[in-house]
Amino acid sequence: MKVVIQRCKHAKVTVEDQVVGEIGHGLLVLVGVTHEDDEKDAKALANKVAGLRIFEDETQKMNLSVLDTGGAVLSVSQFTLYGDCRKGKRPNFMAAARPEAAERLYDQFNRELEANGLNVEKGVFGADMDVSLTNWGPVTLIIDSRS
Repeated sequence: MKVVIQRCKHAKVTVEDQVVGEIGHGLLVLVGVTHEDDEKDAKALANKVAGLRIFEDETQKMNLSVLDTGGAVLSVSQFTLYGDCRKGKRPNFMAAARPEAAERLYDQFNRELEANGLNVEKGVFGADMDVSLTNWGPVTLIIDSRS
């Protein structure tokens, strides 16, 4: 699994002009699933995201997690994270998991975040979504469960 984490002051997802997920401060997490991923990857990555210390403490050092700050997570599935752009100009998405497997692991990832005590808002799996955020910092990180 691969995630792109963006620390945000606000984020929301709309589908067909309807807001389906929205948070104040916290993390926008774009989630991609590949063929080799399983429940262990979902759990490990969720634990990493929940505990990642990327919020500043009173001394302006990144010492606090989203849990420590009372923030929330907006989780959005994104198969394009496994787009391979090495050849030509059209990405190849063969490394992305099939939708059935990807949705199951995306849901597991979100349940694991919730089990860590986080409020998790979500996009709609497989939908054409509009995602907006105010990136705070900006802080953007990429984590791959295979690395």
